[in-house]
Amino acid sequence: MTTTDIKEQIKELYDVEISAETVSNITGRIMPLVTEWQNRPLEKTYSFIFMDAIHYKVREDKQIVIKAAYVVLGVNMDGEKEVLGIWIGANESSKFWLSILNDLKNRGMEKALIFCVDGLKGFKEAINAVYPFAKIQKCIVHQIRASIKYIPHKDKKAFVADLKKIYGAVNEEAATNELIALREKWGCKYPNAVSSWEDNWDDLITFFAFPDFIRKIMYTTNVIESLNSQFRKITKNKKIFPTDDSLLKILYLATEKVAKKWTRKYPNWDLVINQLKILFAEILEKSA
Repeated sequence: MTTTDIKEQIKELYDVEISAETVSNITGRIMPLVTEWQNRPLEKTYSFIFMDAIHYKVREDKQIVIKAAYVVLGVNMDGEKEVLGIWIGANESSKFWLSILNDLKNRGMEKALIFCVDGLKGFKEAINAVYPFAKIQKCIVHQIRASIKYIPHKDKKAFVADLKKIYGAVNEEAATNELIALREKWGCKYPNAVSSWEDNWDDLITFFAFPDFIRKIMYTTNVIESLNSQFRKITKNKKIFPTDDSLLKILYLATEKVAKKWTRKYPNWDLVINQLKILFAEILEKSA
């Protein structure tokens, strides 16, 4: 609830008038809990790391600016999901992500096996600088959205069907052949749509090196987008946040609420972790 919501609820329930500022001061007492949560020690190794950002309007120096809430969700070696942190910063940038990765490292996350990210330029360089042995998978769903924005409605269905042949291929070789076919069929008509796949190819095909049950976890960042959709539901009535802290408070409380529902591991987790331990044996045996 926003401070105004709380103010109105108290008035309705108890016929007591309090100001939104008073409510803000009271709820501000949660900030030490937020700080403690944000700085808590992390596990040494995470199997999957999902990173994304959600954007909000925040007042700053008597102006309204767009701020990014940077969210990192990790899956530990037991298959349990955990929000590792939320950081409020300037509009999304690889430089800020680098500072977040360093923060995770300083809090004890020595190793991360697979990063699942969107198409932000510089993501790969930031990850490699802190976790050089990790695998990086760019989100296929983000890539589809990025490429079809160049396609008019009349060809969109056919183009998406051809894209599915690429990411649904049995292996990397078959996917490469389907990409070549996509270029031959659509390259002249929609060069930007096709080249967006070619330019990101190395980071789009990472998941082909894994079995199907791991591919299903890593090929998309839907798990963190689902979390962001919960954030949007909770913040939809708040058009502008007065401070960074007010935004962080509500996202922290939303995280606590959502995390209570994360009681199940990923399907076939025993198979997943056994495969990861074999595929990443050299990394897992290295000391940090």
